[in-house]
Amino acid sequence: MAKEFTIGSGGDVIAFLKAQHLQVKAQFERVLESRGSSRAQAFQELRRLLAVHETAEEEIVHPAARRSLPNGEAIVTARLKEENQAKTALASLEKIDTGAPEFDTQIRALQTAVIAHAESEEREEFAKLEHKLDPKQLQMMRKAVHFAESVAPTHPHPGVESATANILAGPFVSMIDRARDALTGKA
Repeated sequence: MAKEFTIGSGGDVIAFLKAQHLQVKAQFERVLESRGSSRAQAFQELRRLLAVHETAEEEIVHPAARRSLPNGEAIVTARLKEENQAKTALASLEKIDTGAPEFDTQIRALQTAVIAHAESEEREEFAKLEHKLDPKQLQMMRKAVHFAESVAPTHPHPGVESATANILAGPFVSMIDRARDALTGKA
């Protein structure tokens, strides 16, 4: 059964996503500290968390930033580039045995990139959205993020970073991912 990564049901989208960023950091540490089948399981959980988290940001947060923030297009474009690079690295890691030496090197590089990405989001996107949007909008976005995560793909799909691409491809890709997870026991 897939581990749930959502935190509570209240609060606004900014608090929720920042809490997920902390979960991502902690999950990277679990992957790095564990070995054998525990490491493989920790990596599966990290992969799923990153996949659903990024999908929700791409569908809900980035469009709001594009519309609401001065220079929003440039901010979102930079984040989408980082997300594509992370998805590509994560997809590559999925093909490597978690006990292989190259896995350690690549997971550490991904950890560094993902943490830098999260910090950029929090500084350049979240903080500005928090000041630009009213509390009710931020709470509604939190509900939308929760729904987006509930139906998001569970594996990385480089090239599917826009809200439109996620909405068009997402349901089909999500269905395939979740069926693959169920069949392989890697939910």
